[in-house]
Amino acid sequence: MDAVMSAVHALEREGRLSIAAPKPATDEHVLLVHSTEYFKKVQDEIAGGRRTLSTGDTEISPGSLGAALAAAGAVVSGVDAVMGGKAQRAFCAVRPPGHHASASRGMGFCLFNNVAIGARYARRKYGAERILIADWDVHHGNGTQEVFWSDGSVLFFDTHQHPWYPGTGAPAETGEGKARGLIFNRPFPSGSGRAQVLGAFREALVPAAERFKPDLVMISAGFDSRLGDPLGEFTLTDQDFAELTDIAVGIARQYAGGRVVSVLEGGYALQGLSLGVTAHVSRLVA
Repeated sequence: MDAVMSAVHALEREGRLSIAAPKPATDEHVLLVHSTEYFKKVQDEIAGGRRTLSTGDTEISPGSLGAALAAAGAVVSGVDAVMGGKAQRAFCAVRPPGHHASASRGMGFCLFNNVAIGARYARRKYGAERILIADWDVHHGNGTQEVFWSDGSVLFFDTHQHPWYPGTGAPAETGEGKARGLIFNRPFPSGSGRAQVLGAFREALVPAAERFKPDLVMISAGFDSRLGDPLGEFTLTDQDFAELTDIAVGIARQYAGGRVVSVLEGGYALQGLSLGVTAHVSRLVA
């Protein structure tokens, strides 16, 4: 968070953005996505002093519940700002990340699925009927996919390294029921970068968005797909993140009144994370 906020504060000093203090998520917000049983499990295990969440590879500490509620609340606040007309675009600098958390399971460093909570909230409070979630984290957003697998209100587009954690995200995973054909997975091998990821966004996401016509664009912005990250083997550069952002903003301008809510996911090389966030947010505020 220090690395991320150093980038954000530098842009603030240039007068390019303003920083808002979000409110923590309420129980009602969390329960838009997660089961009552899972929410209680998280509360009980943190209160009980466990070091890891029983449902997956996620370290926890006494402050984890507060951090996770703050992260989800930042996205809710971002949706309020954008859907309420106070801002056109928002970047939610959150940790823990969220895209591996499903309705009943936390895993992969994720307790609550921040972007999914934001999407459900946008639908519930503001009546957003069609929401695009684009995920460029190096890992597949299996939790987000599971939450919206048969939902029908979300187009989920994911580029990720494969084979890699968590092992999901095959092209044949395309949703079912009302969401059939609204899940797009584009897995690529180790060493992939600009040609593959930007190519997928341009050649698959743009036409899918043209058909879907989203009311709101959301981004799961993971910077572990950047060259040099210790938990990924993709080779994206800061310029690539800028151009990925341009694609998402272009879709938003065409169909969603310019509305974008971007949510931080992974990214574990501190300098790379700061530089990637700078490239991304600079284009969000352009």
